[in-house]
Amino acid sequence: MRMVDLIEKKRNGGELAEEEIRFLIGGFTDGSIPDYQMAAFAMAVCFRGMTDRETAVLTDAMMRSGDVVDLSRFGDKTVDKHSTGGVGDKTTLIVAPIVSCLGGKMAKMSGRGLGHTGGTVDKLESIPGYQTTLPVDRFMQQVEDIGVAVIGQSGNLTPADKKLYALRDVTATVDSLPLITASIMSKKLAAGAHSIVLDVKIGSGAFMKTQADGERLAQSMVSIGKACGRKVVAVMTNMDIPLGTNIGNALEVQESVEVLRGGGSEDLRTVCRVLAANMLHLCNGWDLDYAERQVDESVASGRAFAQMKRWIAAQGGDTRVLDDVSLLPQASVRETLESPRSGYLTHMDAQLIGEASAVLGAGRQTKTDPIDYAAGIVLRKKTGAYVRQGEPLAVLHTNRPGALPEAKAAFLRALSWGDQAPQAQPLIYGIVK
Repeated sequence: MRMVDLIEKKRNGGELAEEEIRFLIGGFTDGSIPDYQMAAFAMAVCFRGMTDRETAVLTDAMMRSGDVVDLSRFGDKTVDKHSTGGVGDKTTLIVAPIVSCLGGKMAKMSGRGLGHTGGTVDKLESIPGYQTTLPVDRFMQQVEDIGVAVIGQSGNLTPADKKLYALRDVTATVDSLPLITASIMSKKLAAGAHSIVLDVKIGSGAFMKTQADGERLAQSMVSIGKACGRKVVAVMTNMDIPLGTNIGNALEVQESVEVLRGGGSEDLRTVCRVLAANMLHLCNGWDLDYAERQVDESVASGRAFAQMKRWIAAQGGDTRVLDDVSLLPQASVRETLESPRSGYLTHMDAQLIGEASAVLGAGRQTKTDPIDYAAGIVLRKKTGAYVRQGEPLAVLHTNRPGALPEAKAAFLRALSWGDQAPQAQPLIYGIVK
């Protein structure tokens, strides 16, 4: 079997056989197939696509290219959540304690932020002492004892995806539905959970900018997950507006605490309720109405917040910061950005707002960039609000005063104004089962 023949076959619109796909993933992983041939293949897939069967085999081959976590000791109670990335998206910090205090088992590996999107691991590391790396036996025992452990992606999971994603990133082949699906689902399947809820973000702050593209990705991932023997639901959520009010690592921990103590912004509470209820629907077999009531009760009773404390303490985190969020990292400069005009906020470009937060120090442009856990933005106004000139739009938090002019300019570029209130946007576009 020769790689050049497989490139030609896909270039001409042919459907690859299972053994051909496994050959190319195996060869690329072990280095016998060079980058330039895999880049040519990825470009052929961009133009010609793949069938559902091909995508399922590709996903399975990438999943098996490295270690696969065995969570069988927990039966069918294991459940994971994956977000396709957004701005202000701190849902893992909220749904993990809710779901685990209601019987779900969350053995979760999360990533770091890059560019305008935040990473769960960075947010957790803003809690003093929190360990994002655990030995396997301790990781498993914590899930057994508490119901939840969240660490950084470690070990030799999906090396084929790591190599292929790096190649796609520099060859303009990221934007391919089969390759996106295989990349996301191979990681989630290798992490071992029996059930998976996907939070597919749609809008200006998401990778999928349109509802049609988001729906295609959601349907593709659910189909592939089912083909690979897992229970999968995709919730399509609005990322045309940042989620919640706080953007930045310690600031998002603070807002997560607010939600688990019964407060927080309505949009964040709603998205977390829907995600958690669907996770419990899959792992506990509850109907969605009952699951939502249980989610609400776990917050109202304080059970979910107490579970957050147990989880953070088990991984070395200082739980005093959860009772007194002023003990979290604090920025030396907090500058209020006032509105330059009066009118309705008709649109917020969530990506630009995320980029403004990164300029302040809350994000990174390369994987090795340091992060300032205290930096970020607290929104005072969001899409749909009427704002008078001089009213606060946001508060910028930073330890880099010199970054303020650039961050302010990016934030203001993100805003669109009008004389009439915009049409209300849905928060949940739909659910794919």
